Amino acid sequence: MDRDRLIRQYFSMGLPYAEIQAMLAFENDIVISNRHLRRQLKRFGLARRKRHADLADVVEFLEREIQSSGQCHGYRWMHLKCLQSGLNIDKETIRIALSVLDPIGVAIRSRRRLYRRAYHANGPNFIWHADGYDKLKPFGIGINGCIDGFSRKLMWCEAYKTNNDPTVIAGYFIEAVDRRGGFPFLIRTDMGTENKTMEQMQLFFHRNIPNSVGFIYDDGYFTGDDIDRNLMQFCFLRRVQDDIDHVAEQWNCHRIRPLRNNITVHGRPVVMYSCPELYGTRDYLHRVEPLEVLVCREECTFKGEFPCDEDFFHLCCILMEENNLQEPSSPFDAVTLYLNLRNILRLELNG
Repeated sequence: MDRDRLIRQYFSMGLPYAEIQAMLAFENDIVISNRHLRRQLKRFGLARRKRHADLADVVEFLEREIQSSGQCHGYRWMHLKCLQSGLNIDKETIRIALSVLDPIGVAIRSRRRLYRRAYHANGPNFIWHADGYDKLKPFGIGINGCIDGFSRKLMWCEAYKTNNDPTVIAGYFIEAVDRRGGFPFLIRTDMGTENKTMEQMQLFFHRNIPNSVGFIYDDGYFTGDDIDRNLMQFCFLRRVQDDIDHVAEQWNCHRIRPLRNNITVHGRPVVMYSCPELYGTRDYLHRVEPLEVLVCREECTFKGEFPCDEDFFHLCCILMEENNLQEPSSPFDAVTLYLNLRNILRLELNG
């Protein structure tokens, strides 16, 4: 990747100039001065405090986010989402706009109190924390994630038909090891409450996703049988994974603030993970031989092509084509598709 494209990419991630320089130096072996970086950004027409996006476009974007998975995001996170979506705007404007568009959400977040224990990790890849999320298991969707303890960078976060099968979890792990060419010094799973950052990610999932499908369960449109479970996977699994991917991307680029009476480092996970020297530590990744990775892969199960049973998937595709049903583009579209397909299938079975 050429230097100009890298500068554009790091700028679009919301990184300040000093962190763009650090990422270029540590990740890409490109050393440039702050003045030269500013000249390049000016040449690209990129600036933080100039050329602000049209306020109407920003408000429209915020309204869409509030109606979907952005409903629990504060103004700092929402500001980052605006930057990553190509909307250059300042934080104060986002804060004021959210207070007008979503006053109830702002009030709820302002009353929230989190109490964290002291936590310390030596450096990136010193320890990874893995955990599962079971709130969607009644609907046939299991989520498993892993986070680097030092930088809080997400190593993986996957939605699939199960999060209990050890070989599936092993597949997530070995793919992360293969991508990085090594494994962490320690990995911890289900060892208590010290991993508070993972808890925060789970809170996002808890608020974002079940609300879209909760009434399906409450109103008797989900019985838990094989038809409803496969239908839920067909309609929602890929949508859930897309939401997880967006949250992971934004999480890795957002700024973690310093905490009182806490010795953990603060900053952006992607920078803390890639540039540990800036924080007085080193990378603890242990290199692994490709042959060893291949041996481990033989003991793993990887995510398949189909979100549900293969025959059921093809049946649903046929029914969608016959009844002119469209692929869902929002949680509400997915709910509508689920109810329509369920009604068609039940009529066919009972007819």
